[in-house]
Amino acid sequence: MNLQILSLDSLLVVALLLLLLSLMLGMIRALKGPSLEDRLLSILLLGTGGVAILLLLSVSMQLTALLDVGLVLVLLAAVVAAAMTRRESDDA
Repeated sequence: MNLQILSLDSLLVVALLLLLLSLMLGMIRALKGPSLEDRLLSILLLGTGGVAILLLLSVSMQLTALLDVGLVLVLLAAVVAAAMTRRESDDA
């Protein structure tokens, strides 16, 4: 039983580190991106990665409030993506 808890914690840490690496690469692309579409996709990646980190922290720390925060961030990301897409189609 104790070994299973230890392996689950180590898997959570590895997943968190990989998500942080993904967020750093997304931030580089958001700052450096050649076009607005590249920047929008990288910002959506940042939002998705942030929500994934919140969900993993919710599991590891046993805080259900982080699940609610993650759901709100997902809804906001969807609204931002729709607004940016709408703005771009109006400009074209």
